[in-house]
Amino acid sequence: MVRLDYIYWLIGALLAVGAWYNLRERRWTMAAFWAVLACPFAFGQWIQHATAAGLRWPAQAMGLGVIALGLLAASGTLQAHGSSIEERRDAALRLGNRLFAPALAIPLATLAFVLAARFLTWNGTSLLDAAQPTLVALGIACVIALLAALRTTRAPPTQALSEGRRLLDTLGSAALLPMVLATLGSVFAATGVGDAVASIVGAVIPIDNRYACLLAFAFGMVLFTTIMGNAFAAFPVMMAGIGLPLLVLKHGAAPAVLGSLGMLTGYCGTLLTPMAANFNIVPAVLLELPDEYAVIRAQLPTAFALLTVNVLLMAVLVFL
Repeated sequence: MVRLDYIYWLIGALLAVGAWYNLRERRWTMAAFWAVLACPFAFGQWIQHATAAGLRWPAQAMGLGVIALGLLAASGTLQAHGSSIEERRDAALRLGNRLFAPALAIPLATLAFVLAARFLTWNGTSLLDAAQPTLVALGIACVIALLAALRTTRAPPTQALSEGRRLLDTLGSAALLPMVLATLGSVFAATGVGDAVASIVGAVIPIDNRYACLLAFAFGMVLFTTIMGNAFAAFPVMMAGIGLPLLVLKHGAAPAVLGSLGMLTGYCGTLLTPMAANFNIVPAVLLELPDEYAVIRAQLPTAFALLTVNVLLMAVLVFL
């Protein structure tokens, strides 16, 4: 069975390779950054078991590692290491639209594995981790995309490692944002931010009107996502404050439909915010655009159109 732990180990290995490349080139800060980040991916399961067994120092060491990551990122010495414009242009002209095939393989293969997960069994045992089939499918899809990229470009596997390291160095601390912001959402939910949101909403809107609650949920998802940069961070707060108590329990909304469309609505906020730096700021840097907010400006029509469609879909589907 392919477990999620295997995917984490692969990520940890990639981060360790990035640390090794930088160490060889005496880029000490970058090497330390990726080495520290590789530890929770490589040893996360062991740390979890050790903590459950009563050992406190592994978790405390990871806490110090988080502080170290913040200090390294704040030092301002995480510098990108990239190929030349000429090299990138020559590769693009040589490969053309074939470059899109490996990238498109990731969502397509992920969808295929998720839909086929219940049929992928051996002696009655699922071949994909039943607890996290989507994440496992995404990890397998990334490996397939890597193989497709090697075949498309005719590049050796070592170049995949060096280019992966280059991309990591270019992203820098922005690579941490999805994980940190998703954790932030859990922290907000655990500290009662959802209850505070529910109190504010109850004082402002007529909670007996299900469509008013639905609009508050939709626009709240966009607002919190814009502030925190990630729909995963906004989702637990809005579900705890509005989704579950008002829409699901009070007005009988379908939880699955509300959750899926609510997350998609939150992504409209992702298109609008520089807080989602890995999506909106880093691409502008990679493309060397003169305006660092050019990506956000180009996404504005899509964001508002998608928001309108999502609200209409929720109004029709969640109360069926």
